[in-house]
Amino acid sequence: MRAATGELRLSEIIAALSHALDITEGQPEGHAARTCLIGMRIAEEVGLPSETRSALFYALLLKDAGCSSNASRMSALFGSDERVAKRDVKLVDSASRFQNVRFSLSHAAVGRPLAERLRQFVALGRAGSGAAREMIATRCERGAEIARMLDLPELAAQAIAALDEHWDGRGQPMGLRGEEIPLLGRILGLAQTVEVFFSERGLEAAVRMAHARRGRWFDPELVRVLRLRVARDTPFWQSLRGEAALDQVTAFESHEQILTADDQRLDRIAEAFAKVVDAKSPYTFRHSERVAEITVGIAATLGFDRVALRDLRRAGLLHDIGKLGISNLILDKPSALTDGEFAEVKRHAEYGERILGRVEHFRPLAELAGAHHERLDGSGYYLGRTGDQLSREARVLAVADVYEALTADRPYRPAMEQETALGIMRRDVGSKLCPEAFEGLERLLGVVRESVAA
Repeated sequence: MRAATGELRLSEIIAALSHALDITEGQPEGHAARTCLIGMRIAEEVGLPSETRSALFYALLLKDAGCSSNASRMSALFGSDERVAKRDVKLVDSASRFQNVRFSLSHAAVGRPLAERLRQFVALGRAGSGAAREMIATRCERGAEIARMLDLPELAAQAIAALDEHWDGRGQPMGLRGEEIPLLGRILGLAQTVEVFFSERGLEAAVRMAHARRGRWFDPELVRVLRLRVARDTPFWQSLRGEAALDQVTAFESHEQILTADDQRLDRIAEAFAKVVDAKSPYTFRHSERVAEITVGIAATLGFDRVALRDLRRAGLLHDIGKLGISNLILDKPSALTDGEFAEVKRHAEYGERILGRVEHFRPLAELAGAHHERLDGSGYYLGRTGDQLSREARVLAVADVYEALTADRPYRPAMEQETALGIMRRDVGSKLCPEAFEGLERLLGVVRESVAA
């Protein structure tokens, strides 16, 4: 499907939302966009045909779509902030036993007493390569699944699935070797690692790393193209600095294969990223999907029109996208949060509003999603808005989010029964929660209060 004048380009939406994947991986914002530019620049030099370049383009932007699926497991294994471990592991040569041991020692139970750190390090050693293979397989499979959900070319899904394969067959999860690895997967792996080294240590270090790992991690021919052609394009590398990278992404999209996003595709994007969000923690399984269902159900009982119901569903699906930037050490913590940890949790609403605000067609949802923890009396977060500052839609979303959270398992308590949850919520109706929205919830659940029946 080609974009005509005035049509919404899929690339603009995916490029903007890729920032959510960056923060999940602990990478600086723009990591996926810069990786895309590097990979597409290599593709230009290799001479990939238009259709193949289109598949590569989306694979590069969505390479980390499965990254949230192993976050909880990685946090538990290291006993540390998995975002830091995810960021730093990309600088490690997995073939070096010394680098692996040093990485594990420096990232095990960070900030804890020495004895606890040593115990965590020993546990990491016992988990061994099997745990790493499992986490990488989960990530790659989930990423490919997300690409297919968005009806992207199968080549894109296959490339994402092969992101962590290495030329010498020692990669993960399938141990593919040489040209068994799809060409687009080989480009993804090289472009991603070059971007990390470039951003952290500069172009010279990135090229030196690629050259040192040629024939082991990377396709020697792709490394040759990088060193002798792409690396010499000084203006290109200068353009990757700062915020300008995101603005350049769509210019690298194959002009003969520009994809557009109609209403149905926008719905699928919201559904796909809801799955990314909910995969972050075992305690949020289907949370976004259920919040969307409850929100739409409440709004329907209150007579919202079709367009409002559509927008509320999308807002429900995406309301927690900012949680991708919160460590699983906090999200999965089985005991009470410290003041500092709770302050970090509260930032997820701000992160979400900022991420969604990058997408032109999702901007009307950004403030709505960012307000899902606000309360009528101003006691909510992240801005402390009061009732007169909250739209009817925001009030409905807040009620749906509270009810879903109370009736789902959490690390510190089991799920509550319906009436228990409603009883807790009733205490806040009128002061914190909107009476109209709460009554809509009761109607949806088939609950009739005595005051209403009278």
